[in-house]
Amino acid sequence: MRIHRLPPETVNRIAAGEVVERPASAIKELVENALDAGARQVEVQVEGGGLTRILVADDGFGLSPEELLLAVERHATSKLLPDDAGDYDLLRIATLGFRGEALPSIGSVARLSITSRARGASDAHALRVDGGAMGQVTPAAFPGPHGARVEVRDLFYATPARLKFMKSERAEAMAIAEEIKRQAMAHEAVSFSLEIDGRKVLRLPAEPEGDEGRLARLSAIMGREFSDNALLIDHVREGVRLSGYAGLPTLNRGNAAHQYLFVNGRPVRDRLLQGALRGAYADFLARDRHPLTALFLELDPALVDVNVHPAKAEVRFRDPALVRGLIVGGLRHALAGAGHRASTTVAADALQGLRPGMTPAPAYRPGPSAQGFSSWSGGGWGQALAQAIPGLGENSARHEPAYEPPPPGASGFAEGDLVPAPTPDLVDYPLGAARAQVHETYIVAQTRDGVVIVDQHAAHERLVYEKMKAEMAVGAVARQALLIPEVVELDPAEADRLVARAEELAALGLIIEPFGAGAVLVRETPALLGTTDAAGLVRDIADDLAETDQALALKERLAEVCSTMACHGSVRAGRRLTAQEMNALLRQMEATPHSGQCNHGRPTYVELKLADIERLFGRR
Repeated sequence: MRIHRLPPETVNRIAAGEVVERPASAIKELVENALDAGARQVEVQVEGGGLTRILVADDGFGLSPEELLLAVERHATSKLLPDDAGDYDLLRIATLGFRGEALPSIGSVARLSITSRARGASDAHALRVDGGAMGQVTPAAFPGPHGARVEVRDLFYATPARLKFMKSERAEAMAIAEEIKRQAMAHEAVSFSLEIDGRKVLRLPAEPEGDEGRLARLSAIMGREFSDNALLIDHVREGVRLSGYAGLPTLNRGNAAHQYLFVNGRPVRDRLLQGALRGAYADFLARDRHPLTALFLELDPALVDVNVHPAKAEVRFRDPALVRGLIVGGLRHALAGAGHRASTTVAADALQGLRPGMTPAPAYRPGPSAQGFSSWSGGGWGQALAQAIPGLGENSARHEPAYEPPPPGASGFAEGDLVPAPTPDLVDYPLGAARAQVHETYIVAQTRDGVVIVDQHAAHERLVYEKMKAEMAVGAVARQALLIPEVVELDPAEADRLVARAEELAALGLIIEPFGAGAVLVRETPALLGTTDAAGLVRDIADDLAETDQALALKERLAEVCSTMACHGSVRAGRRLTAQEMNALLRQMEATPHSGQCNHGRPTYVELKLADIERLFGRR
């Protein structure tokens, strides 16, 4: 078979298949063009899941008639400029788009119409492209002073085979909404709106630039729960800045759909983020739970390659270890700063479980007093109930008498002596004063404005675990020598990666040596692991290094052993505690980072505000 040239129409449709995979891909390219043009308002309209009609309107710089013709030519762009030598540097991409392929690709597989008025121009013009056939530039009406309106109809009509691989209209519409949300997260100062089949599904007004505006935008997209339980991230290392927000560990989901990474304003999907998040939250979440995060990386464009894939959804970092270390370090620092804090969703879930499906109107009516029931405690209903129910009027076993100052001259105190400073009231502490122990498992504490219920076993487990981690960080992990060193055969590349990280593994208690081509010799293993499958451990570490460039398997096994030891060494459920022991546990929780959740991500305490409790009983 002889080599021959393909016709331009076929070449364009092949290229379009790489850039425009589905309607959401086309919208991504059009929205990025609008943002690169300096738009402050972006409106998107969709019909039929984006296959019937797409409209993207913006108030950017707009296009002149000459630029309209160039815009639909392949590899024509305004976003790459030559240097003094006439060279184009593809390693310093400062815009979202740069290939000059989006509009020609869409025009080759759909009916494309572009209407635009350039900034400062008096007239607007339009251009149509049907299945790759270009029309003429003609005068047109335009509603705004400047900007562009790009309309796409009958997407993939020129490539019917592609239509067979499209999902349902609902699935395509959901993908479009997700894409708009990602773009809106990265550009909080731009307003976005999305209309699907005539129904407004998203309206995001412009927010002020900065942390507050970004959090407001994230709250509008990810929910109020995220903004109420998000930790601010802002770290710089070697010229790379990490900012954004990360959710508390107790605010988690069963999948990673709510984890977002942006690189220089570009939403990307990267395995580096998954590995970094897994490492940062390893001590706080079970393997099947995932945190909520929105992280923004800002770095020199020369340090990241965005020209990896035509869809520009993947990037490659020049120093991935630096980026990963920055993400892990920034997240751990923020989590440590959260102290014993747990997410507000814990209390909300508890109240939702207590609240009946329908709260009937109270059958009682308080007496004619602004103080409600409290005014009856002196001789009203309180006295009647005490007479009707034996024992109700007696003090409980845990009755704490009110403080009464000693009379002058009593117990060694004389008039004029200095009165000792009063000790602080325990109810003013964050976790309050212990009042009772329920079922020998839960501590009930009173705060100034609510009630705290603590799972004593889960709380003490976290305290013991944090202490063990601190002890491990001070010195090297204890090791045990194998009676007979074990040879583990691997792929030569895997063996090289392991040997290159031998010092890091030694700090974790695993001693390995090269043993010829494609094998390593294991001499010592961490003592905490006891009798372990050394070959299986080494192979798991090799897999981790290949995937995430870090030895997660060994760290997680050590963490799992510490967690197990902490579980067995902590206060068990069923043990009766004294008031002093309960208060000591509460004070230690307040002073220990991460004590708001156990080692598996479950909350260690639930705080109920007095106002919420009063609403449960119809008093508010």
